[in-house]
Amino acid sequence: MRKNLPVILITNDDGITSPGIRALVEAVKDLGQVIVVAPDSPQSGMGHAITIGTPLRLDRVEVFPGVESWQCSGTPADCVKLAHDKILHAKPDICLSGINHGANHSINVIYSGTMSAAMEAAIEGVPSIGFSSLDYKFDADFTVAKTVVHELASRMLAKEMPEHILLNVNIPVCTPEDFKGMKICRQAYAKWEEDFDRRTDPRGKDYYWMVGKFVNMDKGTETDVEALNQGYASVVPIKIDFTDMKMRDWLREEWSDMS
Repeated sequence: MRKNLPVILITNDDGITSPGIRALVEAVKDLGQVIVVAPDSPQSGMGHAITIGTPLRLDRVEVFPGVESWQCSGTPADCVKLAHDKILHAKPDICLSGINHGANHSINVIYSGTMSAAMEAAIEGVPSIGFSSLDYKFDADFTVAKTVVHELASRMLAKEMPEHILLNVNIPVCTPEDFKGMKICRQAYAKWEEDFDRRTDPRGKDYYWMVGKFVNMDKGTETDVEALNQGYASVVPIKIDFTDMKMRDWLREEWSDMS
């Protein structure tokens, strides 16, 4: 490690060769010592899965000029665990995950490997951000996203952050001229209404392909979905502690014999 420079751990779930992680590296390489540890293949939708039944492979690769980079055979969460224990041997100053090809707003945060990698770092007390672009295309334009990344990473490095801070940041599809800026907001109540398309393979066996549509049931004006629709990047603070305090208090009152 180079002395007197902040250490920035970068990871993702789309794989180490995805354009999104390259854009993330380019956005922050002037801010400190960048170390990349990312999956060797796409891991979208893995959530916070970890590998416990098979060996993990970790190989150094030359992907980003001048940037130490490692590819891992495991999940995004595995990448962060191995980075901390076997590569850095210490906590990085910040962890950045992404830039994901596709939205991770609202309920998507639960399924997202991008966000789970950032959450794994936050569990260890590392200030972390997961970045996602609403542009799903492989050749997406990350111009606006790189501006957002640089601004938020700079802010996070400039001041000591609260313990376990984790931000979920989504960036709209727009030109720099149409970009409205960033909004701190809350997670919308939305979900996927799924169906499973039944098909038949050449051997006559049935299989299923998940399809569906995203439905926003939240009409609030301060949600991530609303901010994105207006051309803003949404910034949502995420809690590691999933305890519903209001429901805890309600249960203590309703089920008083258990309190």
